[in-house]
Amino acid sequence: MDEILFAGRPTDICLRLPEPIDRATLHQLVTTAQGRLVAAGLRPGGAAALRLPPSLAYVVNLLATWRAGAQAILLDHRLTDHEVDRALVRLTPQVVVAPIRSGSGALRIFVDVTEGVTPYADSPAVSGHAVIQLSSGSTGPSKVIGRTAADLVAEVRRYTQIDGVALPGERIILLPSMVHVLGLVGGLLYGLHAGVELVPPQRLSGDAVLAAIAADATPATVLGVPFHIGLLASTRPAGPLPQLRRMTTGGELVPAAVARAFTDRYGVPLGNMYGMTEVGVIGTDLHGSHRPSIAPAPGIEVRESGGELWVSCPASPYVGLSDPTRWADGWLHTRDAGTVDPDTGLVTVRGRLDSQVSVGGMKVDLTEVETTVAELPGVAAAVVVWDDGITAYVQPDGPLSEETLDKLLAERLAGYKRPRVLRLLDQLPRTTTGKLVRSTDALRSAATS
Repeated sequence: MDEILFAGRPTDICLRLPEPIDRATLHQLVTTAQGRLVAAGLRPGGAAALRLPPSLAYVVNLLATWRAGAQAILLDHRLTDHEVDRALVRLTPQVVVAPIRSGSGALRIFVDVTEGVTPYADSPAVSGHAVIQLSSGSTGPSKVIGRTAADLVAEVRRYTQIDGVALPGERIILLPSMVHVLGLVGGLLYGLHAGVELVPPQRLSGDAVLAAIAADATPATVLGVPFHIGLLASTRPAGPLPQLRRMTTGGELVPAAVARAFTDRYGVPLGNMYGMTEVGVIGTDLHGSHRPSIAPAPGIEVRESGGELWVSCPASPYVGLSDPTRWADGWLHTRDAGTVDPDTGLVTVRGRLDSQVSVGGMKVDLTEVETTVAELPGVAAAVVVWDDGITAYVQPDGPLSEETLDKLLAERLAGYKRPRVLRLLDQLPRTTTGKLVRSTDALRSAATS
């Protein structure tokens, strides 16, 4: 903790919420929180479950847990009580940290939280990992994933070697949740280690993000997910933004039309980052020069096996029962379809491996169909799944009928590739990280609600 995250001058600003928090203040807050956690029963080798929204309280209690020599179990604050209870029974933390009171959180990136610490179980952590995270569950039930302290340190140092990341003295406009890997490591931990100021906007709106960029003269990188690209692409800046260096996104594939809309509006690179909760950052293209391909991150090996991408991973990241085909012999099987160029080493992610279906003996890639639907005029977002036939769930961006949609698709896709069923939804369901949900049950439920 002190060597990797708290090194640097005490007066350096770490966070701006919007009041500046310097290293000395953050260190003092962490020390105080560590005392509360220990008094409630947290011990070295134990675990603390954090059920907190993005907030200073979350940052402080996370760092205090690690400083106490304990495991941090990160529970997204949007999980239901039922989901949280199931996780607690399985993971048996010694203490649970949750809000007693919070300020208005509507559309806020960070909220004002007063937290309470409650004893839960008098038992050691279920594993020796430093952090436990639940996968986003975009295609099915969540998995329990653990990462060691050494793994987190290695990833933080990996970020320092990636060309295009924010540099010491610069700012990261932080949009993704710090409960999940991009915001946690690519935002919070890297920022603390490298001396990069973290600036969550006041609200989740395009104007608020632009205001955060313009609030200081130092260079700024926006860190987000594809949802945030669309948000900014549809927001017109009031004037020049010389501070904006680039936007970097992780998560799902970015439709080409959305990427073009962003770069046309702001004239800066739209960087791409590919990663997983299990291993963190896998590859990047932060200058936007290889889109849609990425270069493996330093120290990461990627290979293609039978059309699937495998990533080097020394030990299984899964805690408890898991699918034995997901990790073997030092390789994580990503379940993503892709290719690795034998000459350049560049990796191209094609989408989920299970997106290949057969229609009348003809192979159809649902990712291709989904990209085509998503790029149609009048479409804000789309998910295409196999549900006794190709089915497209579409979120319109303005007036749009199924008849118009079908006519547009007939001009762009062969008959066997076209969706048999089109469903228009006001809002497509998303995971807590902003990814579009691809579970057929969840999509059916959203279409009928």
